Amino acid sequence: MTDLATTLRARLELADPVPVGFQRGEVEADDGFDRERIEYRGLEGDLIPAFLFTPRGRDTLGGVVVFHQHNGELHFGKSEVAGVVGDAFQAFGPALARRGLAVLAPDAITFEDRRAAVRGVEPDYYDWLQHYNAMSYRLLDGDLLMRKCLDDAQRALSVLLQAAELDERRVGVAGHSYGGYTALYHAAVDARCRFACISGAVCSFETRRREGTGVTLFEAVPGLARQIDTHDVLSAIGPRPTMVVSGTQDKYSRDADQVVAKVAGDFVTELRVDRGHALDQERFDAIIEWIVGRVSDQ
Repeated sequence: MTDLATTLRARLELADPVPVGFQRGEVEADDGFDRERIEYRGLEGDLIPAFLFTPRGRDTLGGVVVFHQHNGELHFGKSEVAGVVGDAFQAFGPALARRGLAVLAPDAITFEDRRAAVRGVEPDYYDWLQHYNAMSYRLLDGDLLMRKCLDDAQRALSVLLQAAELDERRVGVAGHSYGGYTALYHAAVDARCRFACISGAVCSFETRRREGTGVTLFEAVPGLARQIDTHDVLSAIGPRPTMVVSGTQDKYSRDADQVVAKVAGDFVTELRVDRGHALDQERFDAIIEWIVGRVSDQ
């Protein structure tokens, strides 16, 4: 484990990964894959629902936890990764399962079925307030939302390994935007992530500050920018294979190419397009191919 991973774990008081008990739920068969509802408990005893996608009619090559985006739609979480709602270019679960991967897509805290007031995929006026409170009340208690989010992420990987009975050498993490930030930090602190795909989420603190770009609430860690910058977090993933996807017109990955240039080694595969934040067919397809290639290479 790198010095940064050790330092960040200590700063967050993040516990080591542990085996996680889970409950299996309803299974729905689809074209080339099964989708199963999985539930397990988080650090605070909270219930974490997720979808597990597994291939049908073929061997399972490996697996990946896909963390969903934010996009101002806190009523969408795992169901967007499932292709049930939202952006078709976020439907990584079915696409990867049809290519032979097991995929776990959990709801992030305060999203979809992890909202306090409502469940499902209909918006509620107070969705934003619950998300804000998830950060602010932890800060009042001397705790951090990042600790909770990364503990959730570690549990998701544990559940994927156990539920799909996967080879530990063939599992990784992926995400776009909010999910990309989660994948970035998770891979940096958890060596079980054998690969990481980070889309729309690599940008230096300096550039975000200069351009007035909002930061994810779970990055609200006092003094974080004095200790590390984005290239440090990215460097901590190496030498494990990492894909960085960015757009020149995307404020959340404005200087991704410059961040990658500061990272030593050749473990980063970079795809940079002259477009904005939202994924498109080119980037979606490239992410699928890269992830499939990582589990096939082992």
